[in-house]
Amino acid sequence: MNLAEVFATVVPAERGVAFRAFDGSSVGPPDAEVILDLKSPRGAQFIASSPSQLGLARAYVSGDLEIIGDAYQALSRLYPLDTSHIGVKEKAKLAKQLLPYVLSRPTPPPQERKLSGRRHSKSRDADAIQHHYDVSNLFYSWVLGPSMAYTCAVFPNEHATLEAAQESKFDLVCRKLGLKPGMKLLDVGCGWGGMVRHAVKNYGVTAIGVTLSQQQAQHAQHAIERDGISARAQVRFSDYRDLPESDFDAISSIGLTEHIGRANYPAYFSFLYNKLKPEGRMLNHTITRPNDEVPTHYKTSFINRYVFPDGELSGPGHIMSTMNSEGFEIRHSENLREHYALTLKRWCDNLESHWDEAVAEAGLGTARVWRLYMAASRLGFELNTIQLHQTLGVKLANGFKSGVPLRMRLDVA
Repeated sequence: MNLAEVFATVVPAERGVAFRAFDGSSVGPPDAEVILDLKSPRGAQFIASSPSQLGLARAYVSGDLEIIGDAYQALSRLYPLDTSHIGVKEKAKLAKQLLPYVLSRPTPPPQERKLSGRRHSKSRDADAIQHHYDVSNLFYSWVLGPSMAYTCAVFPNEHATLEAAQESKFDLVCRKLGLKPGMKLLDVGCGWGGMVRHAVKNYGVTAIGVTLSQQQAQHAQHAIERDGISARAQVRFSDYRDLPESDFDAISSIGLTEHIGRANYPAYFSFLYNKLKPEGRMLNHTITRPNDEVPTHYKTSFINRYVFPDGELSGPGHIMSTMNSEGFEIRHSENLREHYALTLKRWCDNLESHWDEAVAEAGLGTARVWRLYMAASRLGFELNTIQLHQTLGVKLANGFKSGVPLRMRLDVA
């Protein structure tokens, strides 16, 4: 049994994926839309020694596995893969063929990270954030576009531009928070400052943003100065836990809860609750799971090792329950899963349009990580293995007053 026969045993022909390997074997038409090209024994060692998404990712990031065709199309044809058709005898043949590769465990690509120190300590959190976000502002500008918004957009319709959809997202958050001129806004995990700038320019608030990425903070401050709003807006390179100010009218947390860790949710939401004035609102925007099961393989997943070290997701019910336990009254929640799939499609297209520049700026291995992770994430949102929830909470005043109108305007502008 050669490597092409191994592939054909595992991946049915109707998936429409061709395969060729360094041992000269191949299966499927040479002009197939998607071809997996296993270029070296090291690639086979990566896959055989970690027969999961991690092994495939190592082989691809290192260049030992090439995807000929669109990465999203390749993943959508391969996943989910049912192997129940493989009998006991065939499994024995597969094990015999792959045994020489299983016994060798090559060093993973340098883009793979294992963090040290106490989990979710300030220093380890800073290391995790900087690993992902301090790649290069120029690299991110090619992927994200002019908005530099690295969170789920909200599309008025499926044909809207990415820029229009990101503006709609920021405006939706502002409306949910009930922002008015003179209010004080805190944006935790503010990224490149898009929410801060939108709220200050369009709603007349004063705003503070905090981020653990120095490159993000520098970019955001330059944009604030360029917009002429320095008197009312600032972005700090800081851990949100070190913020001295309080008595905010509103808090936005857009894409930060994923980095907090489930065990730290109570402390996180309690901290934000205590930063608010009575009748203040907090909008939490985060990737979620469709259920609250905690996957046992997450620490060895591609996303954890290459993209979001120490990232952790939970179901929307767990997040709302924790917010509620820490004092927030939940006023609204919605799932924007389809919007994130559309957002990721736009980001994937942007990366492919600037592929040569992205490789020159960040290196081929890093560009491959982003290509694979964004394509896989898009598929995950489409297949409902991950979701995106916005949840609005309010800090009640004396007499249980919420300050929330009987009906809020929540439609997309």
